[in-house]
Amino acid sequence: MYNRVLKIDELLSLKSFFLFGPRATGKSTLIQARLPDAQVFDLLDRSTFRRLLSDPSLIGQSGGKGPIVIDEIQKIPTLLDEVHRQIEKHHRTFLLTGSSARKLRRGAANLLGGRAWTAELMPLSYTEIDDFELNRYLTRGGLPVAYQSEHWFEELDAYVGNYLQDEILAESLTRNIEAFSEFLTIAAKSNGQEVNLQSFASDCGVSQNTIKNYFQILTDTLIGFSLPAYTKSTRRKAITREKYYLFDVGVRNRLCDIASVSPKTDSFGLAFEHFIVMELRAYNSYFRRKLKLQYWRSTSQFEVDVVIDDRMAIEIKGVSQIMNKHLKGLRALKEEGKFASYWVISCDPEVRETDDGIKIYPWAQFLTELWSETLPI
Repeated sequence: MYNRVLKIDELLSLKSFFLFGPRATGKSTLIQARLPDAQVFDLLDRSTFRRLLSDPSLIGQSGGKGPIVIDEIQKIPTLLDEVHRQIEKHHRTFLLTGSSARKLRRGAANLLGGRAWTAELMPLSYTEIDDFELNRYLTRGGLPVAYQSEHWFEELDAYVGNYLQDEILAESLTRNIEAFSEFLTIAAKSNGQEVNLQSFASDCGVSQNTIKNYFQILTDTLIGFSLPAYTKSTRRKAITREKYYLFDVGVRNRLCDIASVSPKTDSFGLAFEHFIVMELRAYNSYFRRKLKLQYWRSTSQFEVDVVIDDRMAIEIKGVSQIMNKHLKGLRALKEEGKFASYWVISCDPEVRETDDGIKIYPWAQFLTELWSETLPI
């Protein structure tokens, strides 16, 4: 059992919630640990599914005082009408979980008009793993079933297969599963790079509109997320295309047939960047900070991996010694005078600061301070 940062019991003391998260991130385990008094309706259970499909009012007939949990709410979106009634008439508190928001967002479901807020559960983060090992994480990823298993590659193999079967085929999200499967592999190999729709369309043999739809499927089923471009630089024109990341470094590795990630390799550097971006994203979500995460790249190819509002610009390097050549992007952006501080997160063993004020932080210390909320963001 991992001690998850997301305190869903505290959130439910404020409001009903939608809790979204990819399959196998641990939503059911979190509910068992944090909400022992909850009445749980699991829509993956066939008998529960049939009963609630025929009589939605059953969700309000519990005499318990704890919250009511409906697991995989996207299976019966019409239940949200009864949830709405129970919140309004009986002031019941609900936790509505799902591994896909697509049916709710696209199916004109009753999203409760602000009566429920939204939270997301992501793969395990650095602060949630007592026995954290960087190389292990960069290879296996943060799904609990993979991180803790000696057979992690098989676990991820099954996960990827089940995802394609259950989320895509079962929900009929695309008619051409072969093209989508090819797209998913290309998206994994292009993880963290700018999205070029024309290039994707050519590689997959489909239209650009189809590629747009495929990316939307990844986003709606929580398998990927975009990092928008920061375009407010004035001295150097910025590129406007977004970057796209898969939700877990281990899933990305499996799609790319990467069985190990070793220091001083390209795969290590890419996985390390992916890991730090996911940590920032998880922190932003769990602490409900609403910070704007972006990246910056100029048309002259200067780049900074993450910028956070006007507070912090971060370069991520999976190397053990930061040198001047690693600081070119930050120094180019620093000339704009837009951000309060400039950071490099790396495997460098010590905290130090350059003469022009760029902070160089070991990754573990940066993440420790991030999760303890002692960083100036």
